[in-house]
Amino acid sequence: MRVTVVGAGVVGTMHAWHAVERGHEVVQIEREAEARGASLRNFGQIWVSGRAPGEELETALRARELWEGIGRRVPGLGFRANGSLTPVRGPLALAVAEAAVAREDAAARGRGLLTADEARTLNPALRGAFDAALYCERDAAVEPRTAQRALREELLKSPNYTFLPGREVREVVGAGAVRDDHGAVHRGDVVVLCTGAWLSGLVRELAGPELPVRRVRLQMMQTGPLGERLTTSVADADSFRYYPAYASPALDAFNAGRPQSETAAGHRMQLLMVQRADGGLTIGDTHEYEHPFAFDTLQDPYEHLAGVVESLLGRPLPAIRRRWAGVYAQCTDTGRVVHRQQVGDGVWLVTGPGGRGMTCAPAIAETTADALGW
Repeated sequence: MRVTVVGAGVVGTMHAWHAVERGHEVVQIEREAEARGASLRNFGQIWVSGRAPGEELETALRARELWEGIGRRVPGLGFRANGSLTPVRGPLALAVAEAAVAREDAAARGRGLLTADEARTLNPALRGAFDAALYCERDAAVEPRTAQRALREELLKSPNYTFLPGREVREVVGAGAVRDDHGAVHRGDVVVLCTGAWLSGLVRELAGPELPVRRVRLQMMQTGPLGERLTTSVADADSFRYYPAYASPALDAFNAGRPQSETAAGHRMQLLMVQRADGGLTIGDTHEYEHPFAFDTLQDPYEHLAGVVESLLGRPLPAIRRRWAGVYAQCTDTGRVVHRQQVGDGVWLVTGPGGRGMTCAPAIAETTADALGW
């Protein structure tokens, strides 16, 4: 079988990976020199903690297994099974953590409730004041700025894989065939469009104006080296508000009794933090849903995040080296893991994983491969 994958972000690259692994000939087309969208502008988290029970959690757990296996083959991914800690303060936040540990799926996630001293033993960099911490052993991380490049270098070892950067697919010209903006026609058995947040142009023509996917903008930042290891990923209790796995009466009481600050609520914020291979910290994030998006980044969210991090670390942050905004595509029905739609004869669109893209991409691509009989 000949497979054409359009898009070189993590979802597209994982589709190429599964197709090559199953012995098919793959051409992967990317409109940029290399991917520059949400697949690079994220935490690099394989985030099992907050996934909704059912299909979403099953997808995340399968993806976690796949990431670990691929990571053994591709050291450049920087895969590490670092787990995560969510420190909590006060009885309302503690009750949410206790409810999370009491869920039937807590063992599958590797959840446990640690005392503050136990959490500091696991992650000595957390010297700030907190009462306890929710631990998730199944969380992991990769290096988002280099992961796609490392995967592509491994794919290029196969004679069945071709990468064509700097080409934008403009038209479907027949069953399993597309034309790019260089005038080249790529013919095969199936085309998989993994175009991320690019939902206009050809995608709109093929899928129609009522595509059930929206775009979400976020702001993030990265510091210089911390000077010590942050042995786990770290979240704050505001993350409970944004992930469906924490839904419970205890969360309702937390939301009512401990509303977010004006800045955090206005920008729909949570703290997520991962240490990079160079020692710096990737920190975020905000969520903006209303169009048109702002073209600039705002300082208030960065100051809020810095304050939260410093309160957990018990020390000043290193200097901020990078700030950026990113946009990802999310299903409007946020209970859906991804939008997968046949949009032409031999042409499929796979988009809308939202903030789950980095976590779930290997399993999303595996499901596509199984469904299409690769």
